[in-house]
Amino acid sequence: MSHPFPPPKVARMPGLSRRLFLAHAAALAAASRLPLDALGPRLAAPGPSGISSAAGTASAPQEAPSTLLQTILRGPVVQGSYRRLSAGPGEPHIPRFDVLRRVADDARKTSRRSLLYLGHLSDLHVIDAQSPGRIEPMIAQDHAAWGSAFHPQDPLSPHTVAAMVRAFSDARYSAVTGAPMGAAVVTGDSADMHSHLELRWYIDLMDGLAVDPATAGSTYRGVQAWPEATWAYRPGDPRGGAFGDYGFPRLPTLLADAIASKVPSPGLPAPWYAVYGNHDTLLLGTFGLTPQLRALATGGQKAYTLEATAGTALGGYASSTGLLQQMIDGLGLALGKPGFRTVPPNPERFLFEQRAFMAEHFRTEKNPGPVGHGFTQHNLDTGETWWKADLSPRVRALGLDTCNAVAGPDGAVPDVQLRWLEEELARAERENVLVLVMSHHNSLTLENRAQRPGDTSVLHGADALIDVMLRHPVAVGWLNGHTHLNQVLAHTSATGGFWEITTASCIDFPQQQQVIEIVDNRDGTLSLFATVLDHASDARPGSGGSSADLASRAREFSFNDWAESPTMRRGSPLDRNVELLLPAPFDLSTISDAALEAQRMTEQTRMLAYEQRLRS
Repeated sequence: MSHPFPPPKVARMPGLSRRLFLAHAAALAAASRLPLDALGPRLAAPGPSGISSAAGTASAPQEAPSTLLQTILRGPVVQGSYRRLSAGPGEPHIPRFDVLRRVADDARKTSRRSLLYLGHLSDLHVIDAQSPGRIEPMIAQDHAAWGSAFHPQDPLSPHTVAAMVRAFSDARYSAVTGAPMGAAVVTGDSADMHSHLELRWYIDLMDGLAVDPATAGSTYRGVQAWPEATWAYRPGDPRGGAFGDYGFPRLPTLLADAIASKVPSPGLPAPWYAVYGNHDTLLLGTFGLTPQLRALATGGQKAYTLEATAGTALGGYASSTGLLQQMIDGLGLALGKPGFRTVPPNPERFLFEQRAFMAEHFRTEKNPGPVGHGFTQHNLDTGETWWKADLSPRVRALGLDTCNAVAGPDGAVPDVQLRWLEEELARAERENVLVLVMSHHNSLTLENRAQRPGDTSVLHGADALIDVMLRHPVAVGWLNGHTHLNQVLAHTSATGGFWEITTASCIDFPQQQQVIEIVDNRDGTLSLFATVLDHASDARPGSGGSSADLASRAREFSFNDWAESPTMRRGSPLDRNVELLLPAPFDLSTISDAALEAQRMTEQTRMLAYEQRLRS
């Protein structure tokens, strides 16, 4: 597949001498195995170098597909309360001066240069909806508490994530400067139900491999195909339940279409890095794993009633978890009642251990890389789940694990990680390196201090983390997720501050992610451009069963999933397409144009190799 838009045209400001340019181009050609006679002219020609001339900015927003060009909004009611979605006008970047505390000079628009353009994904929630390990019937009793146990779009999750990866592929050149994407980060909740199969699907989709959703054979085997599960959306015949009453459509072939073919993915166009989310740590991101649940996940019996689910998936908690036992008793559940169907067992659905999450990231494609995706051999040897990585020569990522491995969906920062973070920020200051902090939880969800008896370690909340980052101005951004909504918060000090950027999810509406670009305005200020991406599917699903059509259908379902507060999750305009200004933490002229041009050449070579793979 070729890029749907031509690369933006940029007037390159030469920084390297001719001799150094040729030497660097020759080295890149050898490393990438691209012919030098083809690579050299592409690198030398005006194009997406990301270093703009003094004459103007790099490109017009409409040259790259994003919500700068088009948004997807609420459409008309078609049946009951069920609505379609419609394409709406794009949204320009809105400047925010909360951290800078003054209005910036418009001259920055004609002099800026890109330091790094990267993708930010979070809360992918890749789902094997046919797995016996899912506890969907919990939704029937209390949607507010167990809403994440079931969504009408669950069987379409792999298609949605693949369409999101394609959106990053389509937006691989910045709409602001034309710079090629240099990196991507995934801030947790990748495997929805702690399943090894879901974990593999997520990594394979990021890497550009197709995944096979037919995990139970050629016939769909799950609650949405069974008439007894009236609490679920059953597309073959939705009558007789809340989803049918709401107006969800009858789509007789949907489940068959969902598993009919492998789901293709173009893969991310740049090296990607990952951190833990609570769903990658605990069952439903909340509870530990029991032997009963492990057996259920790989076995041949799937529950479709609340009683059966509580008696198997939750029964193992009863002897050790008073709260769960009280809940089961309060619901009046008699354990062990009928409510199962036989399904084909699948050993690949086993529930992974904590270190296995890291280890699986070493089973990956060479491109886009890197092997480990942030995790290193040191992580595997020690069990440490946090890391650092240089996304470019002057931008560093510090990946935290804020998940509580005892209980509860929200997180905290262990003292050992907070001390490590402060040491690394001090190191970055000495080296004049900008830092992006990555975590799953955000500043509104870092107060979970649950600990095992006898554990005397210290867990810190959001205030402590924010205080450390404010003491080190090289920390310019904090990227996270968890709450499934677009949100941008300013954290300020007397002299500056940093921006916290939370992206939405791939399971709940609006099913959006974002790209971030760090830009030097050459006037003593930095800008972080955050741009929201819709996944690469039409606002309205087609009548076919293609992967893109199914992704479009999933987004429409997610908008109509009334229990998930769909419209709220878009955030305000100040949480979506924004230019976030802040004082430069050091003299950015120490980053030479020559160094940036060498970085751009490396990124552009990687992009040309990626485009060659797409065509092959």
